[in-house]
Amino acid sequence: MDIAAYMAEVGEQARAAATQVARSTTAVRNQALLATARALDAARDELAMANRKDLESGRDNGLDVAMLDRLELTSQRIDTMIEGLRQVASLPDPIGEITDMTYRPSGIQVGKMRVPLGVIGIIYESRPNVTVEAASLCLKSGNATILRGGSESIHSNQAIARCLAEGLAEAGLPETAVQVVKTTDRAAVGELITMPKYVDVIVPRGGKGLIERISRDARVPVIKHLDGVCHVYLDSHADPEKALKVAVNAKTQRYGTCNTMETLLVDCEIAEDILPLLASAFSEKGVELRGCEQTRAVIDAGEAVEADWEAEYLGPILAIRVVDGLDGAIEHINRYSSQHTDSIITENFTRARRFITEVDSSSVMVNTSTRFADGFEYGLGAEIGISTDKIHARGPVGLEGLTSQKYVVFGDGHIRT
Repeated sequence: MDIAAYMAEVGEQARAAATQVARSTTAVRNQALLATARALDAARDELAMANRKDLESGRDNGLDVAMLDRLELTSQRIDTMIEGLRQVASLPDPIGEITDMTYRPSGIQVGKMRVPLGVIGIIYESRPNVTVEAASLCLKSGNATILRGGSESIHSNQAIARCLAEGLAEAGLPETAVQVVKTTDRAAVGELITMPKYVDVIVPRGGKGLIERISRDARVPVIKHLDGVCHVYLDSHADPEKALKVAVNAKTQRYGTCNTMETLLVDCEIAEDILPLLASAFSEKGVELRGCEQTRAVIDAGEAVEADWEAEYLGPILAIRVVDGLDGAIEHINRYSSQHTDSIITENFTRARRFITEVDSSSVMVNTSTRFADGFEYGLGAEIGISTDKIHARGPVGLEGLTSQKYVVFGDGHIRT
């Protein structure tokens, strides 16, 4: 296959389809989503068969247990995909919304209208359910999308792609509005991220290596986050019960996610009292602790080195540092945080306000677990990823994050004098 020619064709078809999707009605896009849900339900056997091929190939190629788990399409996960499509269909449509309409002294009216981004390229690994999540959000927000999943899930993704095509066709939308790249050749990624003529934005979902490569080589704007080095700071004014509960949840509710706490900061004023309680709780969960010198003077923990403050463990390991009050916590976070999600536990309103003002992350929290940094939990319905960028979209990226705004101006024969 001539990869460059194939990807150019995919891009050209996506650009043409984007125009038709953008001018479609909410009802038509919802019809496509609901029809896709029915198609998935009817294709359970086909999906299972395709997924078995991927799982067998994955085992033969030495994929680890965690990767195989993410790859598997169980009946429950198919149910979740179907329910996700229905939920996205039920969400308010942001497209066409006009806001901030004001009269100017000249007599004209000026406002902003929400519009699709156009063509969104999404590059992801392993989980075939991402194919449905990404396609549904892009479609609902009036965009066309090009999806490039990992080679390990090629059969599953193509089976899902057939259901998406069926849903689009039933609604009268072009099947090319959602295209799943058919080749596993890595050169396709290189083409996709360097086609500004056809692609308006790239969203990478995967490991740090993948995202670094795309960020470095792309000629198309990228919505991304590289790491999830998230912190919880236990202030001297924290309620001990809340502090213990939130810290344990932020680390152990699920280890392998980007919003899991990786570093715990403890105010020196409460360290001797609360660290033994924390150590006992984390020991029960099987979490390995690595601490600074002050931490190790109070509890049994391994030595934390500089690299630990920058580490995204994605596993049962936690770095703990005793800091000199709120100033020390903010200084540490702004130096080592990946600007994803950071939380303070405190009963002091003034300190909470300082924390949320001075910590420069995409989500900043008070008295709650970092695990809430999620599109569904934020009421976005779903998310296409989490952005730590500062331009366009920041934090969980839902429907609104897949749109832009343009100025609209109304007059009645007005001329500028």
